[in-house]
Amino acid sequence: MAVEVKNFDSPDETRPFEGKGKADVLNIGGQVVGKAVFEPGWKWSENVKPIAQTDSCQVSHLGYCISGAMTVQMDDGSTHEIGPGDVFAIPPGHDAEVTGSEPCVSLDFGEFGDYAKRT
Repeated sequence: MAVEVKNFDSPDETRPFEGKGKADVLNIGGQVVGKAVFEPGWKWSENVKPIAQTDSCQVSHLGYCISGAMTVQMDDGSTHEIGPGDVFAIPPGHDAEVTGSEPCVSLDFGEFGDYAKRT
């Protein structure tokens, strides 16, 4: 296997949300890595649900929050806060929304292959 180096300044793909942000995608080492920018006011059920066409997010996320903050609401009703420096594992079955006035920027090493991907 050869060394691969890529940079989010030149992503392999950019997936705009329905307003309020985007996801840049790198295909590297046989994996998909996403860098998402969720703008203030972003909410999964408003900005990604029209793309995913599911009742809640059915993608698992394994990531790192670079900046900003987000609240995750699981289908079971539990809520979880994510902020700068947090590493997170979120199973399928959730909604999420940016909290505060700063964009939430995160890296996602989970099942990002089809996240916010238009068919």
